[in-house]
Amino acid sequence: MEQIRISAKDLGALAMPGFCPRCFWITRHATKLPFQIFPGIFSSIDSYSKKITNRYYEGHRELVHWFAEQGLIGEPVKVPHHSKYNVLDEETGVLLTGMPDEILRLADGSYAILDYKTARFTAAQDAMHPVYDVQLNAYAYIGERLEFKPVSRLMLVYYEPVTDITVHDVDLLVHDHGFQLGFAGKTLEVARNTARIPGLLCKAREIVDLPRPPAGRADCADCRALNELLHLLAPAKD
Repeated sequence: MEQIRISAKDLGALAMPGFCPRCFWITRHATKLPFQIFPGIFSSIDSYSKKITNRYYEGHRELVHWFAEQGLIGEPVKVPHHSKYNVLDEETGVLLTGMPDEILRLADGSYAILDYKTARFTAAQDAMHPVYDVQLNAYAYIGERLEFKPVSRLMLVYYEPVTDITVHDVDLLVHDHGFQLGFAGKTLEVARNTARIPGLLCKAREIVDLPRPPAGRADCADCRALNELLHLLAPAKD
C-alpha cells in the first residue's frame, strides 16, 4: 500500500457539514492548485504569539492570564518540528501530520494542546469549528503516540486585533518608527474525542484511492466554479 500524507487540518475538512468528496480528491491529487495565496504575515503573527507566551513564562514562571483563567496551570514545552510530529496509521497507510502552536505540561502531569487563530471569533469562525475540532484531536492523537501522554485538554486561542482606540490611546501606540497593534486573547475549549480519528483516516484513504474523482456535492460552490473554468478552457466547436 502506497503511503500518503494528510495534515490534521486537511483531515478536518471531512467533518464539515458541506464536505465535498470531489473537491477533496482534487486537492489530494493536484500538485498545485491555482489562485491560492496565503499571506506570510499570518505565519509571522503566529510565531510572535508563541514568543509572547513563552517569554512571559520565562519572565514570570507562570502562564499568561488568559490561559490561567481556563484553569491551565503548568509550563510550555518545546513543540517538535513538523517533520517529527507525525504518526503513520498502519491500517490505512496514511501519515498523519501537523504541528500544534502550543503544548503545555500541566500540574497533574497531563498535557494541553492549543491552536492559535489570528481572527475574531465570529459566526464565520464558528462555522469552521468542525475543522478545528478534528485538527486539535488529530494533534492529540499524534501527541499521545509520541511522548505527550495523556492529553487532557484541547483549546482554541483566538487572538483578535484590538482596533477600537480612542484619541487618548494614540500616544501610547505611536512611536518614531511606526505603531503598535494589540491583540486580545479569547479561549475556547474543544472536547477531546480522538476515537473519531481512525474512521476519518479510513474515509480519506477511500476517497484518495479512487481512480477518478467522485461526484461532487450538488450545491458545492467550488465544483461549480471548476466546471465554469473547464467550460471556458474547452476548445471552441466549429
